[in-house]
Amino acid sequence: MNENYIPLYRKYRPQILEEIVGQEHVKKALANAINLNKIAHAYLFTGPRGTGKTSTARILAKSLNCVDGPTVKPCGKCASCVDITNSTPLDVIEIDAASNRSVNDAQNILEKIQYAPVNGKYKIYIIDEVHMLTVQAFNALLKTLEEPPENVIFILATTEVHKVLDTIKSRCQRFDFKRITTDDIVQHLKKIAKLEKINIEDDAVLTIAKNAAGGMRDSLALLDQLSVLDTEKAITTDDINSLLGRLSFDILNRLSESIINSNPNGAIEILEEVYNSGNEPSQILLNLLNYFKNLLVVKNCKTELVLELTQTTDLQANALKEQADRLDTHQIIFLIERTSHYINELKLSTNQHTWLEVAMIDLANLTENTKLVELQSRLMKLESGEVIQENIPKYKTPPHPVQKPSMKPAGSDKQFIKPIVQQSVEIPKTEYKEIQSQPQVAPQKQETEQNQNYVKKDGETRDLWKSLLEHIDSMPTRQLLIQQAKPVLISAENVVITVRQEGFLNNINNTNKKQMIIDAVNKLFDNANTNVVIRLPQASDNNINAIDVSQKELKEEQPKPEVKQEIPKEIYKPTDNPEMVEVVENYDAQTVTENENEAENKNTSASAYLSDQAKMVKDLFNGKLVE
Repeated sequence: MNENYIPLYRKYRPQILEEIVGQEHVKKALANAINLNKIAHAYLFTGPRGTGKTSTARILAKSLNCVDGPTVKPCGKCASCVDITNSTPLDVIEIDAASNRSVNDAQNILEKIQYAPVNGKYKIYIIDEVHMLTVQAFNALLKTLEEPPENVIFILATTEVHKVLDTIKSRCQRFDFKRITTDDIVQHLKKIAKLEKINIEDDAVLTIAKNAAGGMRDSLALLDQLSVLDTEKAITTDDINSLLGRLSFDILNRLSESIINSNPNGAIEILEEVYNSGNEPSQILLNLLNYFKNLLVVKNCKTELVLELTQTTDLQANALKEQADRLDTHQIIFLIERTSHYINELKLSTNQHTWLEVAMIDLANLTENTKLVELQSRLMKLESGEVIQENIPKYKTPPHPVQKPSMKPAGSDKQFIKPIVQQSVEIPKTEYKEIQSQPQVAPQKQETEQNQNYVKKDGETRDLWKSLLEHIDSMPTRQLLIQQAKPVLISAENVVITVRQEGFLNNINNTNKKQMIIDAVNKLFDNANTNVVIRLPQASDNNINAIDVSQKELKEEQPKPEVKQEIPKEIYKPTDNPEMVEVVENYDAQTVTENENEAENKNTSASAYLSDQAKMVKDLFNGKLVE
């Protein structure tokens, strides 16, 4: 064993702030603190492993205890700098909190704090993995961390800052170390490979950087491990995959091709080849999961982002694109979900090879079955009475049918409709003549400002009512509301809907139909606080019908003008039969205003005794009972 051999991650450990890879925000802040002589009594360095926390702590200690210090560029030659570089300092005490975590260890630190530093100006305690300390040990350090002696500085380092007590964090200046970018790792590895004369391809360096997951120490350790391979040929990506037990891109591409083509037999053959090469089942599925992730990226991202996100070559990216074009996004996501499921199953299974084969057969059928799964989901929704939202057409309620009198015969100037009236009411002749002498009122002047506001308000309610119905997924519930319900009030604060019959009201309240209505209201106003009331009609309601507002309802709301009108003689014509009424068709009903108050008041009592058939005929032709 060569005692002089030093691993690369130790040999090329940074010795000054400028040599730290990445972490520009940390380097700048510490450099300014040293130059301005604003040194804190406690620091907390947190971040992923291999990002430079401990190295930065040592550099800070060296900068403070150097004979030229405090300085950003320690000399590296004085006794203090040499001791820190050789990891044998007297005034810089490194403590591993994982093995020194008890309250006794903390009290031992506090006892030695009182001694003055030997070589440097400060006594510096670097506590690594500080989150491993017990609560009692943390509490023992609290007071000292808050007000340590003037020549004592604490530097705490941890990868799990959430486990450190808040009382500890509040007494330290915190610096968060970020993952080192892939580009920074690649540049640093190339520099070291050149110094160490390691023959390695650029693609292999990129693979190392990607595998390090932002940690410089891991990438240097892997490069150090690869440096002992055959030096006659350059180190390739395949060498790295073989060393790490990872599958090459070509094998993953072939395996994915069998899955996409729904070829379980081909997938099993490739799987056996890979498994017999010594690859672990969990590693195989993890590599396949990452490959499917790359397919998803290629399917949904721009071309300029693909190479950066997938970390592949142009040739590999084209192969991914060719496969991604044959799949839908939901199919790729489904493959990712199923692969993740089988990875979890492998962790709990004692027979991983069996589960690996089951996973591969299942995946090789899923791309074909995803269409079947989607179809089954849609069928279940239809069977439950729901309607798929994206396929719901805009629904319009058909207008009520309008009954019209029959066409008049050719050559006839008038058409007579003789409805059979079961019970007629006679109007005295004197009153008939008095009505005839009254002046005619133009119908255009009868619409008042109250009616205009009423129609305007009703139009707004009609639009909201239609929108509310469109947000209801269940077709049966929507049809029930169209036929049996009408809105009284629709706003973002309150919604009041009336149902004509008590049986339908109970059906709505005792089933999930009311919840469907509430969900539709929430979608309509994007508000979950709307008060929804469904009840029977009341006398105080405004008689608003959002589907259709009939002419008869408008008449009932119009004010009664005091001016009487003149009824032309040819409108109503007595016949020999007192139970028959002749109606002249060619008379324009618009020339008679709707407010024949006196005639209607005199006929009110008589109309109460009419049969349903007589009332229908009277309302249909807007007629009056005459003698």
